[in-house]
Amino acid sequence: MSAGLHMVDGQISLSDGDRKFEVHVPELQLETGQALALTGASGSGKTLILEMLGLLRAPQAVNSYCVDDIDLAALWRDGARNPRLAEMRGRLFGFVPQSGGLLPFLTVADNIALPQRVCEQPDPGWCASLVDRLGLSDQAGQYPASLSIGQRQRTAIARALSHRPRIVIADEPTSALDPTSADEVLALFLDIAAEQGAGVILSSHDLDRMARHGIARRNLEVQAGPPVVSRLEAGPC
Repeated sequence: MSAGLHMVDGQISLSDGDRKFEVHVPELQLETGQALALTGASGSGKTLILEMLGLLRAPQAVNSYCVDDIDLAALWRDGARNPRLAEMRGRLFGFVPQSGGLLPFLTVADNIALPQRVCEQPDPGWCASLVDRLGLSDQAGQYPASLSIGQRQRTAIARALSHRPRIVIADEPTSALDPTSADEVLALFLDIAAEQGAGVILSSHDLDRMARHGIARRNLEVQAGPPVVSRLEAGPC
């Protein structure tokens, strides 16, 4: 089995009364060290796919889903309360939420080290390196409330990388930043992830930025319903 992430025939849906929205992933492959962007109109299901890939939301159906040699689809079939799901979620994936998602009662340094504590893989030297490379040395002892938007997002990126995950999932990681800061932060993010061999899958509306950074794209196309169906296109853009 090849290294990286591979999903075949994944489907996730949301219902609100008589309205139903379905997202279909015929096939998605992310190679080790590759960066891939999910693009599409607002509301097309990009975040739903990221949540399904990161084991945060159960699919309604999936033919196969593996990261490296780990059969994650089998874990879903054993039920959403399967404790192995939580273990794999914490060990295999790093997450960069759109809002940063930092814990307000932890300092920058402690937020970054948190995934290592959860995985019982302490590596203070790697945390210190991330703090330095992401320009957070002066903020390491501060709490999130005192940080700028850019500093919060850099902290979230460092946290996502701190336990050396196989896959980093980022939901619009630079949408709140000014254009210059967004390019700087994205470049750092991609460089550090590539160095440690992590695949990166992110959502973005900024097609020009994805092109400048050489990030392949897979687009979501929405078809009117009922039900409304959004489908991931077959190949990279």
